Amino acid sequence: MNKPELNIVINDSRWEDKITAIDDLCRHVFTTTFAFMAKEEPSELFTTKATLVVNLSLSNDEEVHRLNKEFRNMDKPTNVLSFANVDDPDFEEELANADDFLELGDIIIALETLEREAKGQNISLQDHLSHLLVHGLLHLLGYDHQEDKEAEYMEGLEIKILQHLNIRNPYEE
Repeated sequence: MNKPELNIVINDSRWEDKITAIDDLCRHVFTTTFAFMAKEEPSELFTTKATLVVNLSLSNDEEVHRLNKEFRNMDKPTNVLSFANVDDPDFEEELANADDFLELGDIIIALETLEREAKGQNISLQDHLSHLLVHGLLHLLGYDHQEDKEAEYMEGLEIKILQHLNIRNPYEE
């Protein structure tokens, strides 16, 4: 596998005011997640010659609300949205034929919801952003939490990756 690539777009300037060195933090979480997953959960994705590309948008409740309503029929903001290309019926063919770049999808995180949740859980914005980014990345890698068993497995992966980032288990009471 080539080194994966993270494209970061900051769509709300307040992000940079809230979290110092946000670009470095997101890249660290990204590389840690990919290294862990390539080692612990190897798949065809990690043996491709193509560079795996993820697009991260650090946005706000207004944009996430609009996207959530448009694509999920949910008329409210949420903390993180993931648009995974692995869900596309043509993805297997794209993976097999990818030579240079393979887009895994997009992650959009809402600042205001992140802040409310971090405050409510008494955790730092950096730790909560890290958790939401790990969560979104797992979705782009094909993991889901629709069924209880899937949710338990995905949460277990999140917990292990967050341990590598020295972040406590977000699911503990």
